Amino acid sequence: MAPAILPPVSGSKVPRPVFLSAQRISGVVDREVMAEDAAELRKAGTVLTADRLTYWPVDDEVEAVGKVRIEQGEDVISGSQGRLKIEDQVGFFDQASYFVKRQSAPAVAAQGSKKPDLPWAEQDESTTGFAAPRVLGIKPGQTRLKSPTKPANELTEARGEAERIDLEGENQYRLTSATYTTCKPGNDDWYLSFSRLKLDYDNEVGSGDDATVHFLGVPILHSPWASFSLNNERKSGFLIPRYGSSSDNGLELAVPYYWNIAPNMDATFESRILSKRGFQLGSGFRYLDTVYGGTYRGETFGEYLPHDRKTNTDRWGVVLNHSQTQANGFSGTINYSKVSDNDYYTDLSSQITSTSKTQLLQQGVLSYGGGGWWNATANLQSFQTLQPDPKNPVAKPYRLLPQITINARQPDLFSSDSAFFGQYTAFVHPDADKVEGQRIVLQPEVSLPYVTPGWYVVPRIGVNFTQYSLSYPTSANVLPTSISRTLPIVSVDSGMTFERSSNWFGRDYTQTLEPRLFYLSIPYQNQNNIPVFDTALADFNFAQIFADNQFSGWDRINNANQLTAAVASRLVDSSSGSEIMRAMVGEVFYFTDNRVVLPGAQARTTDRKWDKSDLLAAFSGQLLPRLYADAAVQFDINDQRLQRYSLGTRYLPGPGKVLNAGYRYNVDAATPIKEFDISGQWPINARWQAVGRYNYSLINSTPVEIIGGLEYNAGCWALRTIVHRIQTTQADSTTQFFVQLDLTGLSSVGTNPLTVLQRRIPGYTVGQAATDPALAE
Repeated sequence: MAPAILPPVSGSKVPRPVFLSAQRISGVVDREVMAEDAAELRKAGTVLTADRLTYWPVDDEVEAVGKVRIEQGEDVISGSQGRLKIEDQVGFFDQASYFVKRQSAPAVAAQGSKKPDLPWAEQDESTTGFAAPRVLGIKPGQTRLKSPTKPANELTEARGEAERIDLEGENQYRLTSATYTTCKPGNDDWYLSFSRLKLDYDNEVGSGDDATVHFLGVPILHSPWASFSLNNERKSGFLIPRYGSSSDNGLELAVPYYWNIAPNMDATFESRILSKRGFQLGSGFRYLDTVYGGTYRGETFGEYLPHDRKTNTDRWGVVLNHSQTQANGFSGTINYSKVSDNDYYTDLSSQITSTSKTQLLQQGVLSYGGGGWWNATANLQSFQTLQPDPKNPVAKPYRLLPQITINARQPDLFSSDSAFFGQYTAFVHPDADKVEGQRIVLQPEVSLPYVTPGWYVVPRIGVNFTQYSLSYPTSANVLPTSISRTLPIVSVDSGMTFERSSNWFGRDYTQTLEPRLFYLSIPYQNQNNIPVFDTALADFNFAQIFADNQFSGWDRINNANQLTAAVASRLVDSSSGSEIMRAMVGEVFYFTDNRVVLPGAQARTTDRKWDKSDLLAAFSGQLLPRLYADAAVQFDINDQRLQRYSLGTRYLPGPGKVLNAGYRYNVDAATPIKEFDISGQWPINARWQAVGRYNYSLINSTPVEIIGGLEYNAGCWALRTIVHRIQTTQADSTTQFFVQLDLTGLSSVGTNPLTVLQRRIPGYTVGQAATDPALAE
């Protein structure tokens, strides 16, 4: 082989040498050089090989004939013949195939713009019903935008064939009679075909005419024009239609259009046909921006069904969520949801898990946190209460019109920690037969913490003052309109930590023993004449036994002369610092009767001078390298019986493999529970995997929730078929069917089941074929 080095041409913009090698090289160096038999030309990162190369140095142009192959970085084009201006990257190749590999660059807003991209990874698809699109669309008028859901510098690969490929500058390709796919070489399970195709890797957009999607050799979708993303980013255009089926609505078909308005806002419009109900319209809008040194973000969503054929009514739903922060310490949120009727979510929700919604929040909050040691919040709150099951009416909560809260804490003030809580609330009820009123709560307190590395003692004293101004229905008996309550609160919290080193199975661990004592004293005061606005009995758990009040809310404050005793033990891996196991046990010892109760409840009394609470015990940890377990028990010491308990295990040998099993038991008469729950995700073979969940109520002798499905992962596409049934009321259930074809690097067709699977099957992971950013939401 005769190598040659051709000097740079005089007057070229960037003089770069040309390396030419072949079995035979002939010609005039400055005019025309011909290389034959195993010819290779290298210049500025471009490597061109062919049976014959003819190079014109003055024009920096080369002609290649026979077994042509050009490599630019990791991009490869092969063809029968071609011609190329090397520095300008302008030329053509006939009967060509191509392979392109690119790294996605970080998102950048338009020049001069300081608006950040929307954090779509933080958005919940179940909230908006929409996801960023990537596929077939009408010609968009918007600039191509980077997708925040795709990690920066992630590799994207594409390949295909064409009768002719024209290079129109760096990163610009125009193809005739072309195909495009992201499947690995040798696998053409799916591809796009075009009469004309343009690949613009500067803006990362592909667009072409006469577009057809082929799957397993069968054309499944055609469009006279198509535009798609080359790196999965957001883009205006029609999305592939979504379809599905449910027992209440029949067959469903939704056609969404996505509008990528700007780097900081987008919108989606959707037409949805339900065979049993009619035609529904939906729209959503999301935004994010900066203002006065802070940020604001939000979303709106609306649906309208003009005439439901099953109910003969117009039906609609709206959602508005907005949050804003300012550099001066102010922040605010607005959350507003409203639907046309009680059964809206049960009948029309596209997310089956939304069918259990009964309280729709309508709230506005303004907060100030710039005071350093103090903060304040003003809250307006109401609910739309849905009554989907007439046999089980849902209680309507009071409206807060308004609620103003002030919190202050000053640590290390004269060797003490001082705190203050103040709150004013005006309670208004939607029903006229309920008592209404205003409540003021003031609670200052001071503590003297003494903390060392091995132990601590924190004595604390506070006073709770509560004032009510009440109004009653006209039919009510004569009751006091003004009520006040003053209660001192004294507590002492203390604990110790012991450690010892141990070695199990050849590994070093640190085991801890952490006893804790908490004493609480509050005198008794009769509170039966105080109405209950927002108070309920708190759940009995480890956090609650160390709390001042067994009630949530301020309408009841328990009397107390009690001691909480608990001990925890942890096993920590000495090398990694990770916690391997944790066990806890705790109990409250009462030295006086608990006489403060909610209306209708009975005070706990005993002939003994002291009594005990139920015993709490909990365990969580890693039993084996891939087996995890957790358990929690509440045992009634006085009656010697289990009050409630839960047991759970998880086997997690690797990605895509998880088995869960659990059992819940509660003898509470108000909410008895006896349920077992099994779920999992497991591969059947290299490509098939099964997913499922079965949650069964032994009390009602009926399944609470059933999920079953299969997923086939072929590497560059995946097919998921899922059935999801959930019990919405004691008498009714809803079943939803999901069928989704996911074409890797293009888009997905059908109804997305991944939100359901990720939320309802603990440990579920998406297969490698599911690369749509929307699927990870």
